[in-house]
Amino acid sequence: MNLLSAFDRLPERLNLVYGPEVGERVWPRLLSRLQNAPGEPSASGTWSEKDSILITYGDSITAEGEWPLQTLTTFVREYLGDAIQLVHILPFFPFTSDDGFSISDYERIREDLGNWEDVADLGTSHDLMFDLVLNHCSASHKWFQQFLRDEEPGSGFFHALDPSLDLREVVRPRTHPVLTPFETPSGTKHVWTTFSADQVDLNFANPDVLLAFLDILLLYARRGARIIRLDAIAFLWKTPGTGCIHLEQTHEVVKIMRDVLECVEPGVILLTETNVPHQENVSYFGDGDEARMVYQFPLPPLLLHALRKGDPSYLTAWLRDLEAPPEGCTFFNFTASHDGIGVRPLEGLVPMDEVRELAEEIRSLGGKVNERSQPDGSTTPYELNATYFSALEKAGEDPEVHLRRFWLSQTFPMCLQGIPALYIHSFTATPNDLEGMARTGQNRTINRKSWDWGEVASTLTDPAHSMTRTLNTLRERLDVRSSIPEFHPDHSQEILEGPEGCVGVKRGAVTALHNFSDAPVTVPASVGEWLLRDGGVETSEAGILLPPLSVAWFRS
Repeated sequence: MNLLSAFDRLPERLNLVYGPEVGERVWPRLLSRLQNAPGEPSASGTWSEKDSILITYGDSITAEGEWPLQTLTTFVREYLGDAIQLVHILPFFPFTSDDGFSISDYERIREDLGNWEDVADLGTSHDLMFDLVLNHCSASHKWFQQFLRDEEPGSGFFHALDPSLDLREVVRPRTHPVLTPFETPSGTKHVWTTFSADQVDLNFANPDVLLAFLDILLLYARRGARIIRLDAIAFLWKTPGTGCIHLEQTHEVVKIMRDVLECVEPGVILLTETNVPHQENVSYFGDGDEARMVYQFPLPPLLLHALRKGDPSYLTAWLRDLEAPPEGCTFFNFTASHDGIGVRPLEGLVPMDEVRELAEEIRSLGGKVNERSQPDGSTTPYELNATYFSALEKAGEDPEVHLRRFWLSQTFPMCLQGIPALYIHSFTATPNDLEGMARTGQNRTINRKSWDWGEVASTLTDPAHSMTRTLNTLRERLDVRSSIPEFHPDHSQEILEGPEGCVGVKRGAVTALHNFSDAPVTVPASVGEWLLRDGGVETSEAGILLPPLSVAWFRS
């Protein structure tokens, strides 16, 4: 990592992005923002074994006569408590599409959710994580409306290109055309729209766009965000004739944001969201000077494949090759999220025929598969749309086996190097929301159910219900995890050799065993102290007997 201070690095970063002539003009404007940043910097941005994250929409649970953010706060405090330390509230700003990711105002809370005071109230008991959706904004945003009227500053905030340009090399997460035509007083303009016609890509080659988003970044930090997630960051910089993904300027923009935060809000952690193969993903650590946290995108599909097959060999091979993050950096270990289960990270890890087979299995369970375009015009699976709970079901099996398989999927990331993150619909064991998907016509709605508070509260009074059992099981396991110093995110890990179907993770003196198979396995090992074990886990002269789909954590 560059030994210069964050403050001293910033002029150099600007020059790398914009060139010395423009960079020198931008630096005084950035400097004024650093000098005028109000308040005191937040506490040191460290983490511990006690950290875990809840991913949720602001209205994943609603109650009549109450703002959803208030209902969410009640649910978190009453049912999750200290098992969760940080709440990721997915975009809670005014929007026009994509369930919040097409933002029309970055500074206000949606009027149907609550207000900033409600966010602050949740922040008194739990740390917070916000999204910075910076690759694109809504076509209804004031900036794009200015663009459509040929007015400043918005007229320079977007990419208008000649539609005859050859853009076939552009890496696509969708199948629609890259450019969308819009009418303006000066004629038809073809605007870059990576994700949809309502999500217009911002032009960071204009430094005014960067400065505008640095203002928003600092606003979110001052509003209590401990982690800020940079949404779809890989696509930020556009240079026709390239793949327009992971470009050098994109990495420099992330580094600028990191340095700005280190200057005025050093306790805030930058997390990059890049649903791509692993080596591309971890490039956002830089040399320890870029993102402090990155998603483990291969983990959800590898875990799903391992549990459906009863064979974790691909998962184990990936874990053995996994390099530790740079000092001061860590992984965001998740399985389920508001999006589907991305399968592009499986490239080079799992044969494509097995990826397609996995996609067909998800379809057979009522799920959907989103495709992406290839440069040759063909399509390939990009994302599996199902709740993680439903994705692990097998036709005709005992519901108890399904539950054990699902609990194992959510428990396994808890022992890995990094910080575990669980989606709210994992805690509630939510099945595919087929009615919701039919209502919206959007595949991703299948995994975005909005529960009625009365239904949740009533269900959780039944100790035999799968929702109650799942919430209690996951909460108890998170509580155990938080009591194990060896599970500190920075502590090294070793993937153990073991019987077929079993994955062992060693963190110092603690060993975590997980049987992914449908048969019992015996692991030669001796136990000094049990930390966590499923019913049926036993010890004998031969070692530890693990029933199918079981977990055992112990200290030697």
